Amino acid sequence: MEAFSTAAEIAEAVSPGRTSAIAVTEAAIARIEKHDGALNAFTTVTKERARAKARAVDAVRAAGQPLGPLAGVPFAVKNLFDVAGVPTLSGSKINRDRAPASSDSPLIERLEAAGAILLGALNMGEYAYDFTGENVHDGPSRNPHDTGRMTGGSSGGSGGSVAGGLVPLSLGSDTNGSIRVPSSFCGLFGLKPTYGRLTRARTFPFVASLDHLGPLARSTRDLALAYDAMQGPDAEDPVCTTRAPEPAVPTLGSGIGGLRIAWGERRGAFGTRDGGQGSRCQRAHRDTRSCAGAGCGFHHHDQRRCRAASRSFAHARGRFRPGDARPADLGRDDPGVSCY
Repeated sequence: MEAFSTAAEIAEAVSPGRTSAIAVTEAAIARIEKHDGALNAFTTVTKERARAKARAVDAVRAAGQPLGPLAGVPFAVKNLFDVAGVPTLSGSKINRDRAPASSDSPLIERLEAAGAILLGALNMGEYAYDFTGENVHDGPSRNPHDTGRMTGGSSGGSGGSVAGGLVPLSLGSDTNGSIRVPSSFCGLFGLKPTYGRLTRARTFPFVASLDHLGPLARSTRDLALAYDAMQGPDAEDPVCTTRAPEPAVPTLGSGIGGLRIAWGERRGAFGTRDGGQGSRCQRAHRDTRSCAGAGCGFHHHDQRRCRAASRSFAHARGRFRPGDARPADLGRDDPGVSCY
């Protein structure tokens, strides 16, 4: 398989035996050994574990048994995921003295149940408090398109490893942009799922009420394959939904008819008091409407109420610094929003 083969292409070649999982795995290990010195995406490479899993996948195929939708697909995870036998760093120096994790994160377990092969843990901003992909202990993740530039963060290694062709699929976390930022900077697709849709059990938290886990990939189909494999209830995460999985792969050819897009245009980020940024956002809005066509609904939301609700929520969570806002100010944008 080529370095930039997608996860779907790899699985479609491994399942009928056109290639083997061990061949794919060895090629991925070779790429990591050759290129990760420049990219600095990995903090741990689990070579022997990956080889053992690949041989197990090949044994299932040799026995004539069906393989999962991610058969033979290499992947890696941000180092805030528990990986059995590896300390969960969360990008920190002091966590290196922690005992190794006794078991894998459920999302790793679910991807492996679908046939995917874990190749290791990835560099990240310390405790996920980062937008650039820098880490003072492990060094910065490097953007494969230009190693003099940042990957974005905090899932910097997750972006660099996929964009650099080391693995076709990675997992990251997103509290305030940490999947979306490196996906954008590295030219990838990233998914911040609906809150509670994917379990966060056995990962190192940043802000529990805002943390999401999700995949990064080079195609939307790969995102959907990974997302579908990871869905499902989990009592270990108290906010994980009990709803049955809702597969995304069957919807990929459905188009965008019926899509609902929220849009706030009154003021603030999309308004007229931001030195011209608002007009650019409004042009993007018009272009999006033109491309989307009549099948999509655009819903204009009162930004005052959204902002007031956001302030109320943030105050309740204790996220304001001293002087950021006073409780008496929180409802000033909309008298209809009460703050207690």
